[in-house]
Amino acid sequence: MNIFAHRGSSGTHPENTLAAFKDAATLPIYGVEFDVHLTKDGEIVVIHDEEIDRTANGTGFVKDLTLEQLKQYDFGSTFSEQFKGEPIPTLEEVLQVYLHTDHCLNVELKSDVIDYDGLEKKVLALINTYNLADRVVISSFNHEAIKRVKALQPTIKTAPLFLNNMVAEPLQYVEKLDAVAIHTSEKLIDQIDVAAMNSTGRSVRVYTVNHIEQVKPLEALGVEAIFTDYPEKMLRTIATT
Repeated sequence: MNIFAHRGSSGTHPENTLAAFKDAATLPIYGVEFDVHLTKDGEIVVIHDEEIDRTANGTGFVKDLTLEQLKQYDFGSTFSEQFKGEPIPTLEEVLQVYLHTDHCLNVELKSDVIDYDGLEKKVLALINTYNLADRVVISSFNHEAIKRVKALQPTIKTAPLFLNNMVAEPLQYVEKLDAVAIHTSEKLIDQIDVAAMNSTGRSVRVYTVNHIEQVKPLEALGVEAIFTDYPEKMLRTIATT
């Protein structure tokens, strides 16, 4: 079973920071997942929430702040004083961490609440600038954004995200989107025919798996990958089971 570091090594480092990504980059895992938003001045930054309140020593929506303003905040000390002064990273800074690794890079477009105009085009342009298209999968809860990505670059790998509600026919839905995988919360896994999905060459990936006892049942179902806040722990667990 493959492992994605969810927001980097976010169980042991502040989520979606260079510290978390640099740690994950040292691990022999399959991939890393992170979230992107657009700033007021149109820069792509890596952060999960629409607002900075939870993870920084400040307040406000990402869309209302410039990159320069965002870089003034501390995104590390809310996790631990050990990481005090950790800044918000740009997508470009995160991509540079992985230029010389072989990790799959799961870029989640956080446009399901605020549908950022032009986000897809900007993300693809940066990915192509660094020649990383073959190592990237783009996911989103905003499935219209997934469609826009495919329209802009049909060869890019995509995966729709699901949290509370699953579509009636998951396999047919993923095929219609021309996606390579479905990314779902564990509570929806029983609504997916994992074997049928696998038989078409498409994958089922489950988030967020942080407990050892979750692994074997998912593996038995044929789940291809998990997203975890503790990639190093899960790597050891899977290696010994």
